[in-house]
Order: sequence, then structure tokens, then C-alpha cells
Amino acid sequence: MLTAHPSISPDVAHMAPGFRALSISVTAAPVVNGSVGETALRRACEDVLAGQPAWADAHLNAWSDVFRAFGAKPKRTPCSAEALRKRVLRDGSMSGLDPVVDLYNAVSLRYAVPVGGENLDAYSGNPRLIIASGSEPFDTMKEGQAATEYPDEGEVVWCDDTGVTCRRWNWRQGVRTRLSAADKHMWFILESLPEMPLETLHEAGKMLTDGLEAMMPGLQYNLSLIETA
Repeated sequence: MLTAHPSISPDVAHMAPGFRALSISVTAAPVVNGSVGETALRRACEDVLAGQPAWADAHLNAWSDVFRAFGAKPKRTPCSAEALRKRVLRDGSMSGLDPVVDLYNAVSLRYAVPVGGENLDAYSGNPRLIIASGSEPFDTMKEGQAATEYPDEGEVVWCDDTGVTCRRWNWRQGVRTRLSAADKHMWFILESLPEMPLETLHEAGKMLTDGLEAMMPGLQYNLSLIETA
């Protein structure tokens, strides 16, 4: 099966000691139960409104500290998990987008963990988490039109051989590698700091893989834990 082999720059690892992530590569099967994602998302929104796990605020605060360390302003561009949580607390719910996207957003909400989902077939080479020089192109949309931006020098980004795939670590994904339930090869990354218990990170990964298996029976997946010193 097609498997992503992500790497973490030593400079990024030094910036966030104890950073660890679950990397999950999936060869999809036909979706036979598309309601799995929407149901999971609705329940996760209810969980957020009822109160987060005891460690959740500390985990999200730690992400804010990491963002500040590379010059981002977390109140304006928070980590993806914080952005989702704020939206649910403001609106009381979240509308479904796509069965797979709904599922990984549900995991992110329930476990207060940034989760990325990518179309692996759109990648050129393997994912890399690096400190940007500022010259790497990032494809996005502005006012409904395709546009190219560039990260700030020193910004932490995910990239491949073509360019940036996600800006400010896990803040905003590019258009080129955007994932949908129609894609054949998928890659998910669940990113945590030491404030999130390791066993809970594995629970979050299991929620994702269990949901995918219920959604598309017969899929194959490969899971690996990435750890830094």
C-alpha cells in the first residue's frame, strides 16, 4: 500500500521538545456508510459543549506557546484544534462537509488534538515538517480565486517536494493536497505535545481508524508513532 513516511526537522524538534504524532496511511475502500462522519461530528460537538478532558486546556495552551515560539499569533491564527473548538463554542454545532473530513474533525474536537487529513496521491515525495525559508509556494484560495502565498521566514510548515501543504504547523491546509472521501490514498497526522497523555493520543487514532473502517469496510491502513527527543 502507498504509505507516507513523514520527517521532522531537528530545528522543529528543538522548538517543541516531546512533540509526537501518529501518522496513519490509508488505502480507501468505497464509502458504504457515509453517516459515520456526521454522527461522530455531532457527538464531538456535544462533548465540547459539555466540557473538555481535564488536560485539554493545557494541551491547547501549549500549542499556543509553540506558535508564539516561531512568531505566529495564536489569537489570530490558532492551531487547528483550537480553531474548531472556538467555532463550536460560538455556534453550538458544526455543519458537515465530507464524511472523512467530518470524522477527523470529530476526532480533533473530542481529543483537543490537531488532526490533518491529506490526499496522498497529490504529494510529491514525503511530508516534511520544517522551518520555512519563506520561498516555498503555498497554493490557496483568495476571494474565490486560486492564489499562491509564501510562508513567513522562520514559520513552521508541512511541505513536500512541490511546496507547502499546511501553513503555521497545522493552521491552514493548501488546496493541492486537500482530502475528500473520494480519494483513494489518504494520510492523516495527529499531532500532540507532552500535555496530552500518550495513551489518549492512541485512543484518538483508534477513534479515527474505527470510524474509517465503519465508513468504508475493507480499507487498509498503516499506523506509526513519530517521536522527538
